[in-house]
Amino acid sequence: MKPLGAEFLGTFWLVLGGCGSAVLAAAFPDVGIGLLGVSLAFGLTVLTMAYAIGHISGCHLNPAVSVGLCLGGRFEANKLPGYVIAQVLGGLAGAGVLYVIANGAPGFDVTAGFASNGFGDHSPGGYSMLAALVCEVVMTMFFLLIILGATDKRAPAGLAPIAIGFGLTLIHLISIPVTNTSVNPARSTGVALFAGGWAVEQLWLFWVAPIVGAVLGAGAYKCVAKEES
Repeated sequence: MKPLGAEFLGTFWLVLGGCGSAVLAAAFPDVGIGLLGVSLAFGLTVLTMAYAIGHISGCHLNPAVSVGLCLGGRFEANKLPGYVIAQVLGGLAGAGVLYVIANGAPGFDVTAGFASNGFGDHSPGGYSMLAALVCEVVMTMFFLLIILGATDKRAPAGLAPIAIGFGLTLIHLISIPVTNTSVNPARSTGVALFAGGWAVEQLWLFWVAPIVGAVLGAGAYKCVAKEES
């Protein structure tokens, strides 16, 4: 149960820190952190949790990452359902705390988006469903390549959290305008269930695309790294 508790807490922190930065701080008058700040916030949540709980659970914080690590031979398949459940519940809890905080400000409207992921009319830049799908698949694929490479036994020891955290920051810098950046079904689910409406209707893409990307990333890393089974 300790690894599951660690995954719950880690995903809670990712959603509260990352989505919280978008909801509470991104557009704050005159001193808002903007897209760069939100990108850094997501990366820092993963970096800090990797050092805090990486030795307990591996710090997946993401169903797609767990699937990719499983296919990459780094994670036992029988643990996958428990990890996914813990991550989704952690994301919901983080979104719940964020909702309570955000609701304390006048004029807050959760249906305006609540940092949810979307495409078409609900993409920050108006990007199509196909563009969103391709973006999420490719971003998640390279996120898995970074994770598998940084945690390879041949990689420099102790630096994996930095590479993974900055990798997630870069992914957000690229893709926030397209989908508000998911690459993580638990992160998407947590806020979408509070926003409701279109956010729930479009949630399917932010499960399918990251998992497909994770599968491709695990396969690509196996090809280039020539790891023994």
